[in-house]
Amino acid sequence: MTDDPDRHAMKMAKKKAARDKIMATKTDEKGLIIIHTGKGKGKSSAAFGMIFRCIAHDMPCAVVQFIKGGMSTGERDLILSKFSDACAFHTIEGFTWETQDRERDTEMAQAAWEKAKELIRDEKNRMVLLDEINIALRYDYLDVNEVVVFLVEEKPDMTHVVLTGRNAKDELIEIADLVTEMELVKHPFRSGVKAQIGVEF
Repeated sequence: MTDDPDRHAMKMAKKKAARDKIMATKTDEKGLIIIHTGKGKGKSSAAFGMIFRCIAHDMPCAVVQFIKGGMSTGERDLILSKFSDACAFHTIEGFTWETQDRERDTEMAQAAWEKAKELIRDEKNRMVLLDEINIALRYDYLDVNEVVVFLVEEKPDMTHVVLTGRNAKDELIEIADLVTEMELVKHPFRSGVKAQIGVEF
């Protein structure tokens, strides 16, 4: 059963007025620290959506991938082939569960973090995506306190930094402006379906 059209219009007008009043108080702009975490899918995909928005708005941006290794992915291939002038893309030949070499993995994570700091310090980059950095932090390949201090003290005021990966550390969540936890409800992997092109990579 639907509402009377006039009643519906009045209800929506009230909602709009309330929303406009709230929006009028939101006037600040700042570079955000954004975290996508949780067991559900979509953390990196959502982050790359923001990177593509930056590209569309002619806002220089950058990506550092901490775990993806040398595997070809749609987002990396597209950025490198079509948008490399707008988005610096660095995949550190990174740590994965394949190596089982903690010393090497720590070195690779540290190299990725050094590149990340360089890109974040460069104020021309309006957004820097640190893809899967939370995994490096989870395994203590990076010092979370060093990352927190850097983001708090050295991130330029108008630079957005996006950090993805499961198990975001509490210390990062504390300083973040926006935290989204992806909740797993169903996953095809549990039904025997492998990662597929266009969905996972």
